[in-house]
Amino acid sequence: MAAPNQPKTDGKTYRRYKEGDSTNHSMANWLFEGDETYKCPEYVLATPPCQGSCPSGEDIRGWLNIVRGIEKPPAGTTWQEYAFRRMTSANPFPSVMGRVCPAPCESGCNRNMVEDKVGINSVEHFVGEWAIENNMAFTPNPNKTGKKIAIIGGGPAGLAVAYQLSLKGHSCTIFDEHQELGGMMRYGIPGFRTPRKILDAEIKRITDLGVEVHTNTRIGTDVSLAQLETDYDAIFMGMGAQSGRPLPVPGSEAPNCVTAMAFLRAFNDGRLQHVGSRVVVIGGGDTSIDVATVARRLGNVTKINATDRPEFVISGHVAHDVAAVSARQGAEVVLITRATIDKMNAAKAEVEHALSEGIIIKGGLTPIAVITGPDGRATALRVAEFEMVKNETKIKEGSEFDIPADLIVSAIGQAVDFTGMEAFDNGKGLMTADKNYRVPGKEKYFVGGDVLRPHLLTTAIGHGSIAADSIERFLATEELDKRPKVDVHFFDVHRKMLEKGLKLEDYDHKAEWGTSEKNFAVHNFEDRSSKYVIPSNELFLGHFPSTARFIREEINLTAEQALGNFDERLMTLSEKDVVAEAKRCMSCGLCFECDNCVIYCPQTAVFKVKRDQSTTGRYVDTDYSKCIGCHICADVCPTGYIKMGMGE
Repeated sequence: MAAPNQPKTDGKTYRRYKEGDSTNHSMANWLFEGDETYKCPEYVLATPPCQGSCPSGEDIRGWLNIVRGIEKPPAGTTWQEYAFRRMTSANPFPSVMGRVCPAPCESGCNRNMVEDKVGINSVEHFVGEWAIENNMAFTPNPNKTGKKIAIIGGGPAGLAVAYQLSLKGHSCTIFDEHQELGGMMRYGIPGFRTPRKILDAEIKRITDLGVEVHTNTRIGTDVSLAQLETDYDAIFMGMGAQSGRPLPVPGSEAPNCVTAMAFLRAFNDGRLQHVGSRVVVIGGGDTSIDVATVARRLGNVTKINATDRPEFVISGHVAHDVAAVSARQGAEVVLITRATIDKMNAAKAEVEHALSEGIIIKGGLTPIAVITGPDGRATALRVAEFEMVKNETKIKEGSEFDIPADLIVSAIGQAVDFTGMEAFDNGKGLMTADKNYRVPGKEKYFVGGDVLRPHLLTTAIGHGSIAADSIERFLATEELDKRPKVDVHFFDVHRKMLEKGLKLEDYDHKAEWGTSEKNFAVHNFEDRSSKYVIPSNELFLGHFPSTARFIREEINLTAEQALGNFDERLMTLSEKDVVAEAKRCMSCGLCFECDNCVIYCPQTAVFKVKRDQSTTGRYVDTDYSKCIGCHICADVCPTGYIKMGMGE
């Protein structure tokens, strides 16, 4: 458990006062002359920044509230299973994501304004592991629609589409040119970051829904698009961008100058067992770090036949003998990046791991040529310092120097192989889609993942989820409407009430104001979650004491220890620590029953809902005949769930 950062909330009280404000504002002005009425409280649901910044749109606040015990599971269901079900409503890969997602949710977490982010990945990692250990499965939909969807590509986007549409009762068939499903999760990320048994378990849950799978099958070559159009009601294109971009410098055609995608695929296939003694990687993102750490772990062998050189393995001509690497030695691995080390796109933690494992990182350099020998093989990479002049790279004269290399790996980007599908190339080596992830001018075709824009695994999963929704509406001949501004899985107070067996009445928010005898979910409730992400300055941060974050144990390797070590390095938190970490969540934009509003209301206008009538988001209500509009309930609401203004 790490020591907490310096508290950021010392001295902060109510939101009405700004830092350094010493003026006592007139209560009359406060009540009646603001830009809102400020007469009575309204309960306003907003999206927390963790969800707003999650590319797959997970209900993060929801499953954290389950783990911490705020949202109770139905009778007979453990909190672990309930949290798992909530997680996988958006993303069916909790164990994988808990390990490798760079967690933009944590970067956006409002808790950063108190002391430190909530360890969202840690909680997801624990729940994902529990689900695998306890054989959690998805329940197939018994009501089949008779509709058939062809899915090109079995990576994260394609699998997400198959998962979502199978749950809706549609028949899904995945076509993938690789031997196994997983896409970049399998062939682009090393196994010590995504253990194959974990990946296989989470993929199997999806295929067990009845998904038909055709591997070693390339659309456009083995099966035509015309055939798919005849046989299927809709087509999803998620073939990914699994071809790497070669270095755009003279000499890059050398056989031992390869792309990162080819390198990682050869390693993940089990064919690549060693590299040369000197490896140079060009990049700066997570992929370049993966290549460098793999190369460092592989090392080189003392004696090598010409036919066993890494480039022959990477090109698919041969495979290394596993038994032949017993005399393995450490390779010198150098990573070249145009950015300075502190501004690399790769995750900071991954950069730190690479440095500790003996990888040399040289920032502020750009490659200018591959130096080749008489046999045409690369012997060095020529680099130089540079400056940008009007978006053009200008080499600093006299700064050029050569870095010796037996193997050069380009990790500067990815490309899509459109062979047999050339008509879908938008001229930039990618595809184009509208807001609903439909291909313009191709009513039957939908698309998602790296084929649109190479990005995060969770981004591809989010594309798949949205595309599945669009395909569902297309199959139902519904108009594909504009997506909401905040496109996430929203909390639904009505669903929570039905889950508890409570009866509901139709709620006309604009027609019914104030205290009512009608059985609404929440009186004067407004759901702004589809259009509004709540910022930290709308929370009462002073409510939250500084609490240390519970951090997962990571195995840090030295340069010597890294050699030949392909064991997983990230450990799960204990159940006790996971629950404690989840309790650090501030439930931004949704009540977590702190009782502040009840305790501090001078008129006893705010009261607790009867226990048999309460549920998440419906713990308190207001007697508007007693309310005097003093604003105290809103001031002391830690989550910003209470607003003054009655919807204005």
